[in-house]
Amino acid sequence: MPLAEALENLYARRRFGIRPGLDRVALMLERLGHPERMFRSIHVAGTNGKGSTSAFLASILNAAGYRTGFFSSPHLVRFTERFRINGHEPPEERIATLLQTVLGHAPDDATFFEIVTALAAFYFADERVDLAVMEAGMGGRSDATAALPAQMTVITPISLDHCDYLGATLPQIADEKCRIAESGTPVILAPQPAEAEAAIRARLIPDRNRTFWAEADIRAAWNSDGSLDYHGIHATLTALTPGIPGRYQAVNAALALAAAEVLNQEGLPISHTALAEGIRDARWPGRMEFIPGEPPLLLDGAHNPAGAAALAESLAQYHYERLLLVSGIMADKDAVGLLGPLACQAAQAFAVAPAVERALDPACLAAQLIGLGLPTTPCASVAEGLRAARAAAAPGDLILVCGSLFTVGEAKAILAGNRFEGVRG
Repeated sequence: MPLAEALENLYARRRFGIRPGLDRVALMLERLGHPERMFRSIHVAGTNGKGSTSAFLASILNAAGYRTGFFSSPHLVRFTERFRINGHEPPEERIATLLQTVLGHAPDDATFFEIVTALAAFYFADERVDLAVMEAGMGGRSDATAALPAQMTVITPISLDHCDYLGATLPQIADEKCRIAESGTPVILAPQPAEAEAAIRARLIPDRNRTFWAEADIRAAWNSDGSLDYHGIHATLTALTPGIPGRYQAVNAALALAAAEVLNQEGLPISHTALAEGIRDARWPGRMEFIPGEPPLLLDGAHNPAGAAALAESLAQYHYERLLLVSGIMADKDAVGLLGPLACQAAQAFAVAPAVERALDPACLAAQLIGLGLPTTPCASVAEGLRAARAAAAPGDLILVCGSLFTVGEAKAILAGNRFEGVRG
């Protein structure tokens, strides 16, 4: 069966929506022969920076000589992006075959993300990976990835997101996300808002989990030449050159380096050379991804206010005459909170709707951006928005494609002449 046909069967599972809980994915893993027990896993949870942190860590483990799986979501352009081994996507026909098997063992009410998580475990086990970096979906203890036993958890910055499922307050969300960490395993943590930090510290009792906090136990700082210095648990590394751009990547890189240090302490040799090479060679498409040209484009998938604020701050490293936005967001997002930090820096915007069912109508988005004082033109599609922005750009201008990973993914597909497979989960 070709992948397109198998994916139609999988995409039909989206009718079940989001259903936190581990029973269904655990049953799938049992029916598949417990593939999750055939390799070591590392959980990466949080709200912002999960993908970049995971990409840094997977790159370090690859540089250290380990056969490393990396599970991420959502994909930008192709479904196979979700399952990488040493940076490489699997062939479509391979995933199609494995997906058929997983679907055959899935409970009738298993959700899209639960099946995809089981598929990742099945693929990584079949490929005999040594370790897998598992990026959580939106949750923590009830996230499908929590069904995989992990020897370590990395928690990136937490902010309000998916409140309908995770909790109405920051402490509730922080408590839910950090509970993915298993008793007796180390936890590497990004700096958190005070309320979130208090909730995490109350949950992760020191005698149950060893914790290492960025800015307290580990630190990273930029140098004037754009290189990064890292002062870790034991290692000190200077003049690192992160392969993923953005000033906010200092924390993400530090989390990955600290996780690698702890793995080294636990019997997985990782040299300082591998640490530096892994940070240098890491790639994460759609995050501060610069595409040169006339005009140049910058693609970033920040999709909540905290991520957008970090993006807005990082724009200072680029030189341009005017900033033009091509922006499309999901209907359940706060457009003003998300795009406000960027709108105040932009000269003009083009509101678009990526080809997914949850996209906000461009006219509605345009009205909200106009309300922020930003001249905005509604466009029927991402392709039309890109054409309009390019036509409006003058020499020295920069076009920023932003608002959603789906918007960025569709733009990447258009620029490369590829088909866009936009789907949540």
